[in-house]
Amino acid sequence: MAGEAEEDSAGPLLLKPQKKPDQEHDKRTGTLWTAVAHIITGVIGAGVLSLAWSIAQLGWVAGPLAMLLFAAITLVQSSLLADCYRSPDPEHGDVRNHHYMDAVRHFLGEKSFWICGSIQQLSLFGSALAYTITSASSMRAIQRSHWDNGGGDSSSNYMLLFGVIQIVFSQIPDFHEMAWLSALAAIMSFSYSTIAFGLGLAKVIGNGTIKGGIGGVPMASTSQKVWRISQAFGDVAYAYPYSVILLDIEDTLKSPPPENQTMKRANAMSIYITTFFYLCCGCFGYAAFGDEAPGNLLTGFGLHETHNWLIGFANACIVIHLVGGYQVYSQPVFSFADEWAAGKFPNSAFVNEFYKLRLPSFLPSFRLNLFRLCFRTAYVAAATGLAMFFPYFNQVLGVLGASFFWPIAIYFPVEMYFVQRRITSWSRDWLLLQGFSTFCLLLSIFAFVGSVEGLITEKLNLKS
Repeated sequence: MAGEAEEDSAGPLLLKPQKKPDQEHDKRTGTLWTAVAHIITGVIGAGVLSLAWSIAQLGWVAGPLAMLLFAAITLVQSSLLADCYRSPDPEHGDVRNHHYMDAVRHFLGEKSFWICGSIQQLSLFGSALAYTITSASSMRAIQRSHWDNGGGDSSSNYMLLFGVIQIVFSQIPDFHEMAWLSALAAIMSFSYSTIAFGLGLAKVIGNGTIKGGIGGVPMASTSQKVWRISQAFGDVAYAYPYSVILLDIEDTLKSPPPENQTMKRANAMSIYITTFFYLCCGCFGYAAFGDEAPGNLLTGFGLHETHNWLIGFANACIVIHLVGGYQVYSQPVFSFADEWAAGKFPNSAFVNEFYKLRLPSFLPSFRLNLFRLCFRTAYVAAATGLAMFFPYFNQVLGVLGASFFWPIAIYFPVEMYFVQRRITSWSRDWLLLQGFSTFCLLLSIFAFVGSVEGLITEKLNLKS
């Protein structure tokens, strides 16, 4: 009876608090296929919709080559980072780096940890911003495909709706408990990518010709052409890397075989699959629209009675996928905040105690933490607010891709690999990887300058 009274005193929704489990990381059940699903969910997102526009700026030769270039770069840097999960030995080391930031601190020290941490959090937050903009565009397209411009041009209401959805899904504890969401989101990514490819192919057949040219969209001046090319590189750069979530995904894998071996296979499979879909969507989109390729591919097909339901379904798939993709990129931020708060306030009930939420018997039990509820809700609200203030799809993607590509995806993984493998200065491997890093830095600077110019131009044009 005393136990029942204690439960009732906790209120109708919350049972008495439960202490946080000590070893949640021990529940590793991930496989090659769950890793592939997580990666595809995180990679194929907002970026795929801008690739037809990117190829249009670069032309039929440079466009596909740019995609293959970034695919090769991503394959190299993801393999380097996969070896940094365990230490000192990449396959049998006793120390596990559960997150990207854990690895930076372990291999490079506290100074690099705080520098990289600031960049990483901005990168992940930028992804949440981009996904909110993209989802709102897709939800508005769904309405237009059925009600012909109903609801006007404002995306704010759709961004708010997406934000509410993310507040709910953000209460998922961590990667270990969201494999189902990643699997669903991966299926959605295949669906809308295939539809975009099919609609592009159908339009090419309907046109009776392949549009586009070797040099891409002609511009009034050489400088304008250079800015467009650099912005296109920024958009492609945004579409590929997933360094910030790689170690979180690797931390879900069971062993044997060693986690780094499984992760490298998952990296290769995911990048091959992703590149195929990127080339299909980008190239057929450019072939269909030519120089008029839209910034968001699925918004360029217009309102056709025979295609309305298919366009609406494709955009619904995008929204569902971005719900999962948003979580894939936000969970590392949430996990970092949870661990920081638990270490800073070890005796705080607000931070460390969990409450079991009473749900109907047909639903699984749910454990609620007040710190998680408050922090994650504030995070989603901030991303939603900024997306409403800066709703520029291509420009935002370009700036994000160019800004974070080199430091997060290239510099820190290369530096950590040097320490992990004990590579000495001026050795052959050191020179090759330094050359690789320098090339990517120059590429990022070029893309960043053009993307910022595009963002400023768009802002000025909107005001005028």
